[in-house]
Amino acid sequence: MQSIPMYKPLIESEEINAAREALEMGWLGMGSYVAEFEEAVKQYVGASDRYVAALSTGHAALHLGLLVAGVGPGDEVITPSFNNVADFQAILATGAEPVLCDIHDGTLSIDIERAEELVSKRTRAIIVMDYGCILCDHARVAAFAANHRVRVIHDAAHSFGSKYQGRMVGSFSDICMFSFDPIKTITCIDGGALVVRTQEELTSVHEMRLIGMGQPASVMYKNQRAWTYDVQRIGFRYHMANLHAAIGLAQLAKIEKISETRRAASRYYNENLGQIPEVTVPKTDFADVAPFLYYVRVPSAQRDALRAYLKERGIDTGIHWQPGHWFTLLKNCRKGDLSVTDRVGKEILSLPLHSMMPRELQDRVIDGLRSFFRGR
Repeated sequence: MQSIPMYKPLIESEEINAAREALEMGWLGMGSYVAEFEEAVKQYVGASDRYVAALSTGHAALHLGLLVAGVGPGDEVITPSFNNVADFQAILATGAEPVLCDIHDGTLSIDIERAEELVSKRTRAIIVMDYGCILCDHARVAAFAANHRVRVIHDAAHSFGSKYQGRMVGSFSDICMFSFDPIKTITCIDGGALVVRTQEELTSVHEMRLIGMGQPASVMYKNQRAWTYDVQRIGFRYHMANLHAAIGLAQLAKIEKISETRRAASRYYNENLGQIPEVTVPKTDFADVAPFLYYVRVPSAQRDALRAYLKERGIDTGIHWQPGHWFTLLKNCRKGDLSVTDRVGKEILSLPLHSMMPRELQDRVIDGLRSFFRGR
């Protein structure tokens, strides 16, 4: 019987041909394809008044986004404890301290009312992220940021291709990051992007992603290198490679097909799994989102047994995520009441979601959950 993985990127002839052409070009570092990919992302998300920089990973985008926001030693950054490890590590890499906030039970994104209780004189920024298939309340986030004069890092690793109040994600946030790693809705094999507001911020990102070198991106975008340049700041090896950008361009060209099939698959899950009393499905109709992750919540006492039951039937599952305050690294961080996060962390379960996922595979997943709970 065919096993069903959690993730399966849509890799077709277009991606294979793009990779071959990039390799045959022979320019393997940052080059012309990276420039094309940045422009394509900018046009797709409608960021006409913003600037896009392609980076090696989503974590790199988070790290540089925090640095652009002026975050450094002695500062605090409010972030949901129910978040990816990359966000915590990016904060720590700046020398700042994470302050762990609870989430809203419906959206599983940061609870702004709880964030209000955590603001201090050291608060420099807030990280907000869109979880799975429901977006954060970005209007309230913007009001919070204006009221407390803090920068916002929008972690949109899950929401590329989605809309908030009619506007594309990436077109309205203070600083926005995307991830294009191997399992995302569209992939560059590995990659990320940072959307910033000013030319000055873009210049800073360009220098930091190339180990601080002031080598003009416009030169490298012609598949050339400048051999004389200044170094004025600390930098990192965070640039995107041409090969990865070429694959990203092929993926971006089919984003509408990818998004629609993932919406349809998520709706099918909701229609069927929502009939199982023990299963709580996302409370959304998936309109205006390009779902990266499909998740359910199940009774905590039964989650591990359910995962083992599905594994025996060739169905992979995941846990997104273990809350940050459960980790040894973050146990001493300042935090608020995390009761919702603690509950969700024990109940959350990710199910397989693929682009163009065959219905028969979804039926196997659905039947697996039905038979497990029926047996109990």
